[in-house]
Amino acid sequence: MSELNLGRNVFGNPTDKGRTLSRDEAMRLLAEWVKNERLRLHMLQVAALMKVWAAEREVLNEQEQWAWELAGLLHDADWDQWPDQHCKRIISELESRHVDPEILHAIASHGPRYFGVEPFTKMDKMLYAFDELSGLVHAYSLMRPNGYEAMELKGVKKRLKEKSFAANVSREDITDACERAAIDLDELILFIIKYQPATV
Repeated sequence: MSELNLGRNVFGNPTDKGRTLSRDEAMRLLAEWVKNERLRLHMLQVAALMKVWAAEREVLNEQEQWAWELAGLLHDADWDQWPDQHCKRIISELESRHVDPEILHAIASHGPRYFGVEPFTKMDKMLYAFDELSGLVHAYSLMRPNGYEAMELKGVKKRLKEKSFAANVSREDITDACERAAIDLDELILFIIKYQPATV
């Protein structure tokens, strides 16, 4: 069992359904908790992908899009300062702020091998799917003269096969996440290339 295992599968209070932080509150929390600029960029990138997916693929309303974006924005909020309490700290904080349990569950399930929480909802599954692959695509953009411009699927897949490239990115998790979300890996890569902001 992973040391990061959360030891529970229920988060938040059902009476908080539909409640979120305001954008200002979320950005303040991000700034206070995440000092590492690269990590902050990763979280903002995943948030952007979650928002676009919620809008374009799930056709959700603005409030629901923000819930997806918020899950992406704060999923790694405690990794910078409290890596040994990863997920526990941010979930506890958001529970104290009465955030929707669905958002908390998405954050708790973005690494099932580590946290012991299975992705169940579409929000859960897409956060898990975007997390690792987003980082690899961004790492690839940094080694290209034109970054994301004219980036091709085959280039990303080549890097994905190179275990030494972005070695901290779990290929196993990427495969598992695609299977759980029932999405083709190529489709997911192309979506990230198209919508992931190079900077925010």
